[in-house]
Amino acid sequence: MGGRLHGWRALPPSERAVLLRLLLGLPLVSISLRLLDYKRTRSLMEWMSRHPQPRVASIAEVRDADRLAQLAAMAGNRGVVKATCLRQALLVHATLRRRGLQPELKLGVRREDGGIAAHAWVELGGQRLAQTQVDFAAFDEPPAVAP
Repeated sequence: MGGRLHGWRALPPSERAVLLRLLLGLPLVSISLRLLDYKRTRSLMEWMSRHPQPRVASIAEVRDADRLAQLAAMAGNRGVVKATCLRQALLVHATLRRRGLQPELKLGVRREDGGIAAHAWVELGGQRLAQTQVDFAAFDEPPAVAP
C-alpha cells in the first residue's frame, strides 16, 4: 500500500484527477462488456463520446494522449478491478473522442507459444499510445465473435 500511496503523491494533481476518473471508469466498461458485448459496448461508448467537431490532434495532444494511455494502464493494473487491454483501450478511445480527437481503436493478434494472443490499443495521429508491445497484426475490422 505504501508504494501505491507514494506513486499517487508523486503524480501532478491534474494526473491524479485523470487517474481517478479512469479508476472509476474501468469497472463500468467491464460491467458493460459482461452485460452487453463488445460490439454494443463499443457502439454505446462511441455514441456517448461523440463530438460535434472532431479535429486532427496536435503533437502536444498526441503526447497528452500517450500519457492518458499510460495512466489507463496504471489504473488497469493497480485498480480495484484488474482491467484488460481491451477495457483500457475502450476507455482511452472514448476519452479522446470526448476531447474532439479522432483516435483509432485497434485489435490485433500474434502467434504465441503455439497459440494466438490478442491485444487492443489506441492510435492517435498514426502513433500507438503507451505501447511496448508492437508486434501484433491489427485487423481492419474486428473478427466476428461467436455467441
